[in-house]
Amino acid sequence: MSRVGKQQLVIPANTEVTYTDGVLRVKGPLGTLEKSFKDVVAINIADGMVTFAQKGDDSFARAIWGTYASHVKNMIAGVNAPYTKKLILEGVGFKSDVKGTDLNLALGFSHPVVVKIPEGLTVTAEKNVVTISGINKETVGQFASSVRALKKPEPYKGKGFHYDDEVVRRKAGKKSA
Repeated sequence: MSRVGKQQLVIPANTEVTYTDGVLRVKGPLGTLEKSFKDVVAINIADGMVTFAQKGDDSFARAIWGTYASHVKNMIAGVNAPYTKKLILEGVGFKSDVKGTDLNLALGFSHPVVVKIPEGLTVTAEKNVVTISGINKETVGQFASSVRALKKPEPYKGKGFHYDDEVVRRKAGKKSA
């Protein structure tokens, strides 16, 4: 039994949730999110609550039950308060800048790195802190992960991108004789 799937999700007052033909739409003060779901879990919306139930007793339905509940919970939370991720860029000469819909990075390569910002995301860069925010948790996390992958933090000096709450494990350098 899924502990997450058994929970009833409360729909906030200024949020509207509809489920038709396998597509769930969540509309709130910050925008609208849509996601299509397979027909293995019954999604019921009544009396300001969203409940989930397995349609069959196969392993896929049991596995996806809590996942669907988590997706809907994230959608409801996202249209009411945006998700944010902060990336900190450390290193001498490393710079970040936002120009229009592009994130321009100087990461110590022979060329500047230009990353296209996906639709629906707001990216700001000030003093080597890149803040990514948006209503879709998946998009925010995926974009933050792809930017971090451009220059992961190295263990000796800590140069590169790291999340604001991430602890970079440092190694000792060479011992001088």
